[in-house]
Amino acid sequence: MKDVAAHAGVGLKTVSRVVNGEPGVSQDTETRVRDSIVALGFRRNDSARLLRKGRTASIGLVLEDLADPFYAPLSRAVEEVARAYDTLLIHGSSAEDPVREQELALALCARRVDGLVIVPAGEDHRYLAPEIAAGVAIVFADRPPGLIEADAVLSGSFTGAHQGVTHLIEQGHRRIGFVGDRSVIHTARERLRGYHAAMEDAGLPVHESWVALGSTAPERVRASTTRLLDGPEPVTALFTGNNRVTVTVVRVLAEREEPVALVGFDDFELADLLSPPVTVVAQDPAQLGRTAAQMLFQRLEGAGGPARQVTLPTELVPRGSGEVPPSR
Repeated sequence: MKDVAAHAGVGLKTVSRVVNGEPGVSQDTETRVRDSIVALGFRRNDSARLLRKGRTASIGLVLEDLADPFYAPLSRAVEEVARAYDTLLIHGSSAEDPVREQELALALCARRVDGLVIVPAGEDHRYLAPEIAAGVAIVFADRPPGLIEADAVLSGSFTGAHQGVTHLIEQGHRRIGFVGDRSVIHTARERLRGYHAAMEDAGLPVHESWVALGSTAPERVRASTTRLLDGPEPVTALFTGNNRVTVTVVRVLAEREEPVALVGFDDFELADLLSPPVTVVAQDPAQLGRTAAQMLFQRLEGAGGPARQVTLPTELVPRGSGEVPPSR
């Protein structure tokens, strides 16, 4: 900056005002300073400036898998909010591993990010308590934190599942199967709870053989779906717990002659172009990410008060597969 000031024939304070966009500099002087900046190849040291303010203008995002169609729009929305605040986003995938989640979160904190948005893989987040005490802002997305108080933005997994299963009941189905994710995952448990509540509200029993939880690996989902459809108490309709499960179930149903009704939780690409088009309970991952990031920056700008939990609504989107009547 001293070289720029000497080249432009102005004081250091004038150069600082121009660089930081502060008022009090005439147009001619600003032009002269900027010309000197270009001529000398001057670059502002943002790192030093931000560190003096106790901030690094960076945040972290820890999610399950960036390649997952659900998390891509969530990540993009967080990035857009961060960009509006002139903040860099650094993200990593936990692969649904609590140990990896902790390693990633603490590695980002060690690099002095100002805050974190976390889609948790684990259910014990006490390891973050020292970071929160040190001033790191943290917001959880899609799933709540475990054993600590922190802001969270969720989708209505229970109410969405209840609505989807109720829709199948309204089409005349009484034997409805549930194919979901692993029970250690909060959203999977909530959607299973919504399934049970809808069946109970309709006065319908649920046989143990109608519920299949486990990994989203296609071979597991295929085997579970086949068992539900061909077992001693075969189901006439299926409710699936997320888009990855739904895609495999669609493939299984396409191989069968007898129609089976299907409602899936989460929308997915080309769902409306299949035959029949897939009825879904849609959530908005972009809004989930956007809301979480906005809450994070509110905390970074000094918003106080107790931890908040925001639940975003889901929407039933009837397209055809959920309106197939019972065939047996």
